[in-house]
Amino acid sequence: MDPEAAKTARESLDLAFHMSNILDTGLDRHTLSVLIALCDMGLNPEALAAVVKELRREASSSSLTNNAS
Repeated sequence: MDPEAAKTARESLDLAFHMSNILDTGLDRHTLSVLIALCDMGLNPEALAAVVKELRREASSSSLTNNAS
């Protein structure tokens, strides 16, 4: 990737991460980068959002179960 393209990509990720923080998504920069890359590859953003929500729900219920033990 040429330096100008890398700079543009970095600035775009910075903007998306800033918006993500404003919306309080809880996504870290790396996760957001992976999700954006998957969308760029043609995956459905709504399907990805559903997967993220489900993984969070499972992690939350798993930690509740572990804390109750």
